Amino acid sequence: MSSCTCGHHHYHPAAACDDTGTPIALDRPMIALTGRLICAGTAEMLTALTLLPDHSRLSRAEPGNLRFDLAQSEDPMVWTLDELFADAEAYAAHQARMKASDWGRSSTGIRRDFTRSEVIPYLRAETPADQQAIHALNLAAFGGADEAVLVDALRRDGDLNLSLVAAQGGTILGHLALSPISAPFPALALAPVAVAPALHGRGIGSALIRAAIAARPGYSLILLGDPAYYSRFGFQPVELKSPYAGPYLQAIGAGLQPGATITHAPAFAALG
Repeated sequence: MSSCTCGHHHYHPAAACDDTGTPIALDRPMIALTGRLICAGTAEMLTALTLLPDHSRLSRAEPGNLRFDLAQSEDPMVWTLDELFADAEAYAAHQARMKASDWGRSSTGIRRDFTRSEVIPYLRAETPADQQAIHALNLAAFGGADEAVLVDALRRDGDLNLSLVAAQGGTILGHLALSPISAPFPALALAPVAVAPALHGRGIGSALIRAAIAARPGYSLILLGDPAYYSRFGFQPVELKSPYAGPYLQAIGAGLQPGATITHAPAFAALG
C-alpha cells in the first residue's frame, strides 16, 4: 500500500465485490482511496474520535465527493476507510481542504496506510440492496422528491420493467427506469434517468440510455425530455394522445403508431 497525507474515513464492505457488470468508459477516471488510519496511542485515538465526525461531514459535502465511509475497526486504534472522488481534480481539492482543516492540522502524526486507484463505474440491474441509494440519488440529481417517489411507487406497484444502475464499489452513481405504457403497440416509458451531480456530462447517462434501448428491442421507448439531448440516441418527437403530448414527448422504436392513445403507469398520475 502507498501512504498519502489525506485524512479520510469510510468503510464499504461491498467495495471489493460490487464491481460487476458492463464497464462504462469515462473521459477521465474516478479516484478511489481505501485503507486505514492507525493511531499510535490513546492521545491520537481521542484526536480521531473528536475530529473525524466533522471531517467526514465536510468531506461528504464536497461537490466532487461520491463516497466517504469511515468505521472504527475491532481494534479501537484503527479506522478503515473507503472514499470515491469524481476525478483527480476533485481528490486534489479534498486534500487541500483537509490539510487546512482542524483534522488535517491535528492528525499529522497518525499513520495513513492507503491505496489510491483509478476506477470506473459498471452498469448492471438493480438489486434490493440498491433501493435506498437509488432513492437518494434521484433526490440529489433532481433537487426534489418527485423522481425518487416515482421510482419507489413503480417498484411498489410491480411496474419497474427494467431498473438499471451505474455503480462503483457499492456506490450508486446513475439510475434509469423503464415502466409499462398501455398502448396499441409494445411500449415502455423511459423515466427517470438520474446521474450523480458530480458526474454530469461524463457519459454515464448516455450509457444507461443506450443499454435500455438495447435491452428492450421489441418495444417502443417513450420519454419526455430535451430533443437536443435525446436525438443523439435516435429519439424523435412523436404525436401521441397523452397528458404529456407536446414537443418534448419523444420516442424510438419501429412499432410506433403516431396518433395512438397511450397511458403511463398509475405512479405517474399520482405525481399530479
